[in-house]
Amino acid sequence: MLSAFTGAANGYYYSRWAKCFHGSRDFSDMVMVDNYIFNKDVHIQFNSTVGEFVGYTAHGVYNAELYNKDPNILQQERAEVERVCKHNAKNRQSAIADKTVPPKVKLSSVNPAGGRHPAVLVCSAYRFYPHWIKVSWMRNGEVVKTDVTSTEEMPNGDWYYQIHSHLEYTPKSGEKISCAVDHAGLTKPIIIDWDPSLPESERNKIAI
Repeated sequence: MLSAFTGAANGYYYSRWAKCFHGSRDFSDMVMVDNYIFNKDVHIQFNSTVGEFVGYTAHGVYNAELYNKDPNILQQERAEVERVCKHNAKNRQSAIADKTVPPKVKLSSVNPAGGRHPAVLVCSAYRFYPHWIKVSWMRNGEVVKTDVTSTEEMPNGDWYYQIHSHLEYTPKSGEKISCAVDHAGLTKPIIIDWDPSLPESERNKIAI
């Protein structure tokens, strides 16, 4: 969250920028940084992890000491983490972050570029939100942990994400290779089986 209040008098500019940061979904690590800025330079800052005002210029140090001696100002500033940061974050999470869009999954084969195995399968998940997703490979129902490489969840730039996982393997008669994708937008994982006996035009499969 970012809020700014600016004013100008006789060519001098004063602004105040308050930012809220968190990484956990329960907001337990919420941090607020409140910057008091004069002519683009921060002269006073309140960081909720510090719990008091800190001055960065002579004038800022003087005023920070005054603010820290006033229990009402300190109490009000410390309360902003709950009143502003967490309150707004909860509203935004319910409106945006808690929404889910299930992935579209495609299983296909590609030509191997070297490597130890003659075949490579690619399991791709597209247009999903949020970015948390699990892509895994199975051989005859058992999870495959070797010869697997995956990209990170990559943003498309339109709120959606994509991810691609590669499996290098040596085809064996009678075995079943599957790709499993689990995501918050799914009621159960999507599992696609690779069937090399199908014609080339039908091998590449897409599940929605």
